[in-house]
Amino acid sequence: MIVGVDAGTSGVKAVAFAPDGEVMAVESRSLTLSHPGPGQVEQDAETVVAAVEDVLGRLVARGVRADEVQATGLTGQGDGLWLLDGEGRPAGPALSWLDGRATPLVDGWMRDGTFEELFRRTGNAAFPGAGAPLLAHLDRTGPETLDRATTAARCKDMIMQRFTGVRATDLSDASNLFTDPRTRVRDADLLRLCGLEHRQGLLPPVSAELPAGEILGGAFRGVPLSAGPYDLPACAAGAGVTRPGDGLLIIGTTLACEVITDRLDLGGEPAGQTLCLPDGWLRAMPAMTGTAALDWLLGLVGVRHDELGALLGQSPPGARGVRFLPYLSPSGERAPFVEPNARGRLDGLELAVTRADVVRAGCEGLAFAARHCFEAAGLTGEVAVCGGGTGSEAWLQIFADVLGRPLRLARGPEVGAMGAALTAARRFGLTVDEATWTAGTRWYEPRHDMEEPYRRYLDDVRGLRNSL
Repeated sequence: MIVGVDAGTSGVKAVAFAPDGEVMAVESRSLTLSHPGPGQVEQDAETVVAAVEDVLGRLVARGVRADEVQATGLTGQGDGLWLLDGEGRPAGPALSWLDGRATPLVDGWMRDGTFEELFRRTGNAAFPGAGAPLLAHLDRTGPETLDRATTAARCKDMIMQRFTGVRATDLSDASNLFTDPRTRVRDADLLRLCGLEHRQGLLPPVSAELPAGEILGGAFRGVPLSAGPYDLPACAAGAGVTRPGDGLLIIGTTLACEVITDRLDLGGEPAGQTLCLPDGWLRAMPAMTGTAALDWLLGLVGVRHDELGALLGQSPPGARGVRFLPYLSPSGERAPFVEPNARGRLDGLELAVTRADVVRAGCEGLAFAARHCFEAAGLTGEVAVCGGGTGSEAWLQIFADVLGRPLRLARGPEVGAMGAALTAARRFGLTVDEATWTAGTRWYEPRHDMEEPYRRYLDDVRGLRNSL
């Protein structure tokens, strides 16, 4: 038996997998965010640790025997900043990847060229909730907070240190924090570029393999634990996306579009992330828009989620000319372009327009955003899909139509935890049939030509950006 733990933004989940990949038991616990000030989004690290302890304990209470667990894999939310003291305990509130307090600093980096230079050297576009801007912001506005800290960690690395005592990070998280993707080692020049050379000691060592250790206490005491990769590459592993050119669409609170590549390309418009994998890279375009935008739109027009499929059937492809730009995040957009001031639009309204047209326009607009991201990420192969938004078959059909290629629905809803479990199996030399674990459950073939509506969407995006 292998267990996967996924410490996300809104909740922690632990999943026990049988040797053939079947889910034996699932336990979850929700998490909350706090908003102490305008643009500030924080999370309590102790609550996250307690949630992981709780879900593992619940697995044992349901009959999962720790002495039968061969390994546990850990993944979690990326970006943000989790400051720890010498004992691995919080040195201050964890700053979420949704935090916007570093927006003025990123704006300055965009004006003075720092933003572009960071991208050309790392393949990662700085945005306010990324680790480097948050560190630089605190160094300028609250250096005493950093002075109290010993480690600038990510969520899963904080959990790993608390559970095993291992202070380290993996290449996927390190990729987005002062690491050269060619050499796969940290570059002191990148620290100097951000004005953070004097904070180098805060960065945990980068482990050539996934960080690993034994759990020191609790329900899983003595069980081997590996940390990493973080949620984007973990989901790719759990969905069986491994070949160069293939992609994964995660339909969640935000849309994450990612493509496996064996060719490092630091050209093009600065946007997205380039994450180091054992045999290549993952080009990720995690947009700031997603199901949260659809939830807002459904609430605006007074539609329940269980009405979505029926409404989509009442409006034709193209939504009778209604168009939606889904940039509703207060932080603007970060993929496939970075525009902190981007805001959404709903166009083409007239008296003949129905609620169904507005809802279809919203679903199509989000699908157009996904295609825009995939084109920037270099998609050439197959696309797998996972996430909470996969519950609507009608919406999945729209994604297939807009992408113009089949969608493979990943096996089960526990894709991130499955990826963590599979990478733990590799880390500890366990033999599993990964093809069986990651087999798709359904295919959605394109049915409608959406090229013309997509081109109109791109025109609308250009018009919006030119107006900023």
